[in-house]
Amino acid sequence: MVRLPGFEPGLEAWEAKKGTLIGKTERILKSFEEFCLVDLKLKQGSADNHIRNIRRLLLGTLDKPLSQIDVQDLRTYLKGYLNKANGTYANQIKALRVFFRDFLKSGYLVESFKLPNNGYIPKIIPSKKKVQQFYSALESLRDKTLFLMFATTGLRKAEVLSLTLEDLDMERRMVIPKNHRGNKGTKRSWISFYNDEVEEALKKYLAGKNNHNLTIFDLSIKTNLKNWKKASKKIGFQITPQVLRDWFCCEMGRLSVPDRYVDAFCGRTPKSVLSRHYTDYSPEH
Repeated sequence: MVRLPGFEPGLEAWEAKKGTLIGKTERILKSFEEFCLVDLKLKQGSADNHIRNIRRLLLGTLDKPLSQIDVQDLRTYLKGYLNKANGTYANQIKALRVFFRDFLKSGYLVESFKLPNNGYIPKIIPSKKKVQQFYSALESLRDKTLFLMFATTGLRKAEVLSLTLEDLDMERRMVIPKNHRGNKGTKRSWISFYNDEVEEALKKYLAGKNNHNLTIFDLSIKTNLKNWKKASKKIGFQITPQVLRDWFCCEMGRLSVPDRYVDAFCGRTPKSVLSRHYTDYSPEH
């Protein structure tokens, strides 16, 4: 039997007192959310993804009391994701591990499930000409400024879209994102810089912006960037924030910037002894 944190044994008796399966599941998921945010110190977005997957499992697929779920139920659920992308399948397993192993302390239910091996797939980075062509296809000053900020800082989509004026040191053209508080050890916000082209566009954009109390670009982190999709359709190829992040790293390498500094700009955790203990990461340097 799966034992729920905070509840006494005898789950069937507890279920009988608490009403419908949906109501009970939502209460469990609320407790699970607190566990993700407080105990694991995950970002709200990461917690929401886990909760969404577990809700789909408990209410949309199995539709049975938690106490009756066994390994075969989970195996059948994962079977429905075998033909999905490796990342989608992996996200399901990660959610199951956090919920059953970490939250419910019932690791035996998920210990046999392995993450898929993605292998190495070489990336093809767009040329500078293509990047310039896409930039020219963007129509608004906001989209052009946003594009330049992505291309010259190497920051993640969420980091750029959550930027406020307080995150910018305009005298040094420095960006200090503050949106990461997760505890996974892979995503960090350090510092990065933008160039004089961004500086010029940013000043023009901010001069015409009515409300400076919100995020700089006034776009939600979950935005579809519809104008970018429109530009992609116009020129026949797609540029996304992730593509610009890859392009930035490629350009830094072409300019002989050491990998450890590129990692710092991109917010990646240092891996080598040299990058961890013997590198000067001061803004001045």
